[in-house]
Amino acid sequence: MREHNLSLALSVVLEAAEPVSRAQISTLTGLSRAAVTNIVDRLVETGLVRELAPVVLSRGRPAVPLVPVRGAVAALGLEVNVDYLGVRALDLTGEVIAQRVVQGDLRGSDPTAVAAQLEEVAREVRASVLAKGVRIAGATLALPGLLDSSSVLRTAPNLGWRDLDAPQLLPAELLGGVAGFAVANEADLAARAEVRARLSENGRPSFFYVSGEIGIGGARVLGGELAAGRHGWAGEIGHVVVGSKGTSDLIRLEDVAGQHALLKAAGLLGAPLEELLAAVDSGQARAVTAVQEAGRALGIALSAVAHISDVDEVVLGGTFASLFDVIAGPVETTLAELVVFSDWVPVRVSRARAGDYAAMTGAAFTVIDRLVAQPSLWLSAS
Repeated sequence: MREHNLSLALSVVLEAAEPVSRAQISTLTGLSRAAVTNIVDRLVETGLVRELAPVVLSRGRPAVPLVPVRGAVAALGLEVNVDYLGVRALDLTGEVIAQRVVQGDLRGSDPTAVAAQLEEVAREVRASVLAKGVRIAGATLALPGLLDSSSVLRTAPNLGWRDLDAPQLLPAELLGGVAGFAVANEADLAARAEVRARLSENGRPSFFYVSGEIGIGGARVLGGELAAGRHGWAGEIGHVVVGSKGTSDLIRLEDVAGQHALLKAAGLLGAPLEELLAAVDSGQARAVTAVQEAGRALGIALSAVAHISDVDEVVLGGTFASLFDVIAGPVETTLAELVVFSDWVPVRVSRARAGDYAAMTGAAFTVIDRLVAQPSLWLSAS
């Protein structure tokens, strides 16, 4: 019960759009004023929460606003994707404390070699965090593939990886911390970052998130919680068939709308994504047409998602967020055309708000979530 109450109070402070008082925590959680006072005093004592200057109210005693402590805790978000790897360290407020990203083509790569490179980057970020006097709570690794409940990466097609024990890729001492280490799908983690970015709106958000990179992933969010399916594999929209060349040559969404496919269609194969963005911004016809056709294919795939999952908002992240002004129109038009309930509940299309490298951000947030779920681990270690 004590753990549950600590978790409730800490989560209110972390998720509040504005600083909250002890009285507000009591109202929001149903805990007594006396219980909240004891809990908050403990959270302040251990450096997770700090008190701001009292605010004079129109009646009653002055309220003492509470906020997360900046730079007290570091949560590490690691990611290996098809064209980069990196590590981002966030504090309890979501501020980036340290980060390093290394670009490179990792298609068909050796997992051991990539893990060694990621380890080097993680050690650099970890050293930077510790040099600032910040304690590390734990880490989460984002991977672009299917992970089972035992954290085995069953397949990451665009990396060429299969049946890997993901936690064994990195040394345990590198990832230590009271919140431990976990591995998860990159699109799922990017969707978690998007949830955080939208928490200040009315209620907890629901949407289908699309992660557009060289591969295309997705994640369904209901009431602020990930709905990942029985095996955690829901949302693999990149493998949805959107057309065919004859009777047996099927076209998947990634074949049309993945980064590699977009660059090829725009006549920019081998060029960096920035060249495609520049070509689209300058109105080059071939580039604009490639993006619009990708939008049409994405709308076809998302119409299937809407019919099966009853979603009314689609969030475009990654590459699609960068191309939003051009790609959103064809997506919306196709959804309106194909979704049977669109006359009554149109499917909205919005740009992701979580920023760059959203999977790394989401990975770090899951560390914070684990800490919030068991704050006594941090308190006992303090």
